[in-house]
Amino acid sequence: MGTEFTHAGRPIPLPNPTTQPFFDATREERLLLPCCPRDGFFFYPRSHCPACLRDDWSWKEASGRGEVHAFTIDRHGHDPALAAQAPFAIAVIELEEGPRMTAGIRECELSEVHVGLAVQATYEHLEPDPDGDPVTLVHFRPRA
Repeated sequence: MGTEFTHAGRPIPLPNPTTQPFFDATREERLLLPCCPRDGFFFYPRSHCPACLRDDWSWKEASGRGEVHAFTIDRHGHDPALAAQAPFAIAVIELEEGPRMTAGIRECELSEVHVGLAVQATYEHLEPDPDGDPVTLVHFRPRA
């Protein structure tokens, strides 16, 4: 998967044929995950199940709920393209379905982010440079 940029220079993923269904679903504010009939859900989308290496997995809708497994706070904007957003929290989210995914934490004070925080997926719709397609990113916010 490559990278493209928004008008403001922010990096966003460039979907490929394997990841396109994931990004099509995020545009509809749904979280689809690859699911192997033998080994269950996995993330990130790839052509073969990471456990059994078979390619007969399918897309299944996930709840979008999970817990913070680990996190860090970027207070300085180590990536120059994201410096304007600093400080921000990035977390590894353990989804209810089992796999873990990395995403930003939004809609809460940074001091409230902690391991075990119950979270729910939220979506950010971005417009790339003129030649690209819109992309929707998955973030998480505290669950009420």
